[in-house]
Amino acid sequence: SAAVITAKLGGNAASLTAYTLLVNIGVAIVVPILFPLIKPQDDISFLGAAFLILSKVFILLICPFLVAWLLQKFAPKVHGILLNLNELAFYLWAFALAIVTSQVFSSMLANSAEIQVSIPVAIITLVICCLQFFTGKTLGSVYNDRISGGQALGQKNTILAIWMAHTYLNPLAAVGPGFYVLWQNVINSWQLWMRNKKTSKNGK
Repeated sequence: SAAVITAKLGGNAASLTAYTLLVNIGVAIVVPILFPLIKPQDDISFLGAAFLILSKVFILLICPFLVAWLLQKFAPKVHGILLNLNELAFYLWAFALAIVTSQVFSSMLANSAEIQVSIPVAIITLVICCLQFFTGKTLGSVYNDRISGGQALGQKNTILAIWMAHTYLNPLAAVGPGFYVLWQNVINSWQLWMRNKKTSKNGK
């Protein structure tokens, strides 16, 4: 999703893809270790919980990259066809995003405690989101890749964060990533609108 948005904004999608791969590998290693420590289960050991989480996170994060590599290596024609359908990834991501976001806000509205927490969380996540995009663009400017820097640091895999919070933690923990989804997509929508406006103006 970050790579698709980066490409639409005129950034380097390849660098975003490499960055996403490294981050996902890191998450796949760290999450199975941290989550059993954050919320230990009485009916399962630490190692059992870690391997259970690893099995699910590995399928979500690492398997798609392995499948893509195998297709590139052993089925280049199929790989080429899928590369031409890169726009489809954007719509699949938007569809998944709509489902996950609605799930978070539905859970929040059903719980009065979550509503009380949501206002300060919304403000904090807005500040964090803006700082991440600003810092990423600033660092990216140093390497003449401002767009990719902003998207790499600003756009998060919040769908994964929301899923993990709902699955392994408390649903209340998903409120923060839920609001981050909202703010990052407001910023992305504004960036795409500005990009299209600039392109239209230059085309006249």
